Amino acid sequence: MSKPEKGSLLIAEPSIIGDLSFNRAVILLADHNALGSVGFILNKPLEYHLKDIVEGTDSNFKVYNGGPVEQDNLYFIHKSPELIPNSIEISNGIYWGGDFNVVLDLINLKKITKNDIRFFLGYSGWAEEQLHHELESNAWLVTDNVYDNKIIAKSCQSFWREKMLELGGEYSIWSNAPENPSYN
Repeated sequence: MSKPEKGSLLIAEPSIIGDLSFNRAVILLADHNALGSVGFILNKPLEYHLKDIVEGTDSNFKVYNGGPVEQDNLYFIHKSPELIPNSIEISNGIYWGGDFNVVLDLINLKKITKNDIRFFLGYSGWAEEQLHHELESNAWLVTDNVYDNKIIAKSCQSFWREKMLELGGEYSIWSNAPENPSYN
């Protein structure tokens, strides 16, 4: 396994089943430094589309649960820094944020697609040393993002299961377990 860094993926260990926010989560770390970490859950779609929460667009782009922090704020990652000013590179052609008014214009003009951008309500955050302690307690696995910026279009519902199968061994068994163990 890798050490966490900007652009890494955090894969929820099967041992955190039952955690409302992070059960079966796959998180893209958008920032990781000595002061803490920020990431977005990639595989938890909400029942909302962008048009349901933002005036001025009729976009059917899905909105995802980014994490339990600031769930009343909208965040986005994308792969179009040449079109979206003030973007911050995470890694490997993935960018975070930028001018939201420009984003709305680009969406309404159909110059970016759902494969170019992903929206989140909230984010996942860790204070200084918190993620390190969670890694020591085996709450997370850290892997490299082998998908680079194609991760934005990556299938969401089966992503955790796919990662468990890739890890192999005892993780393969968990890939077929029901999300709620009481359904077993």
